[in-house]
Amino acid sequence: MRLWVLAIGRKMPTWVDAGVAEYTTRMPPQLRVEWRGLSLARRQRGGDPMRWRREEGERILAATPAGAERVALDVGGRYLDSAALSRRIETWFNGGRDVALWIGGPDGLDPTLQPDWRWSLSPLTLAHPVVRVVLAEQLYRAWSIQAGLPYHRGGEE
Repeated sequence: MRLWVLAIGRKMPTWVDAGVAEYTTRMPPQLRVEWRGLSLARRQRGGDPMRWRREEGERILAATPAGAERVALDVGGRYLDSAALSRRIETWFNGGRDVALWIGGPDGLDPTLQPDWRWSLSPLTLAHPVVRVVLAEQLYRAWSIQAGLPYHRGGEE
């Protein structure tokens, strides 16, 4: 199984790339996480945000592997605690399908995209750099719960 993170916005601050790499390199080889930054639609003053979202949605769909489960990261999505995310990852892993996590641009995800489900990291609207680091950490935390590592055990007792 491969987990794809498809995020609108390519250039991130160095601390974001370092944070994502820190957690991604800790993941086991059987749970590969691939991060792909996709280009923003060209924005201009007085432009059409719906058109920008549509263009970015097309980029996301084009980058989504065929047959992958599609998950939109969206503030209006379902909240998962770390234990529930761990169970979800186990389901993905046992299902054998790739999973594509979609992160929209500054104007959000195109409303015409059809994800299999929506997941929210927080009721707060988080900046894209923060989303990437939090997502990387939560994926690692969920895997560490499955592996029985002490990274999270104390909070589960």
